[in-house]
Amino acid sequence: MEEGIFIWGLSHAPWIWLFITIICILIESFTMALTTIWFACGAFAMVFLSLATPLPFRWQLLVFVLFSFVLLLCTRPLALKKLQARKISLNADSLIGKKVLVTESVTEMQKGAVKVNGVVWSARSTDGATIEAGRECTITAIEGATVIVRAEDKTVQ
Repeated sequence: MEEGIFIWGLSHAPWIWLFITIICILIESFTMALTTIWFACGAFAMVFLSLATPLPFRWQLLVFVLFSFVLLLCTRPLALKKLQARKISLNADSLIGKKVLVTESVTEMQKGAVKVNGVVWSARSTDGATIEAGRECTITAIEGATVIVRAEDKTVQ
C-alpha cells in the first residue's frame, strides 16, 4: 500500500508541484507577506525537476523545502528593501525644508503667517521665539494647517 502511494506520487509529481505552486501563489496574493511566493518558486522549480529526474517523492520534498528556504532567507530581505515604500514627499510634506518669507510676525503667544508658493499659511516658531515680518525662515514641520518655522539669519526687505 505504502509503495503504491509513492509510485502514484512519483508518476503524478509534476501535477502535485503545479498544484502546490498555485496554492502558494493564491496565499501570497491574499497575504502580500512575501513569504509563500518563495515556496511557489520552489514548487515551480520542482515541476521541472520531477519531469527531468525520477527522484523519489520524499527526496523531491526535501529538495523543495531546502530550495524554498534558501530562496526565502537569501532573497526576501533584498525584495523587501526594493519593494519597501520609499517616503516620497507629497503635497504638504514637500514643503518641509523650504525657505519662506514671514508675512505676519510670529510671537510666542500668537501665530503669524508665511507665504509658501503664493499661499498664506499660519505659522509658529519652533522654539516660541518672536520672528518679525520680512524675515526668511525654514519650514521644519507641519501640524495640521500650521507650519512650524525656524528663523534664518538674514532679513529680506
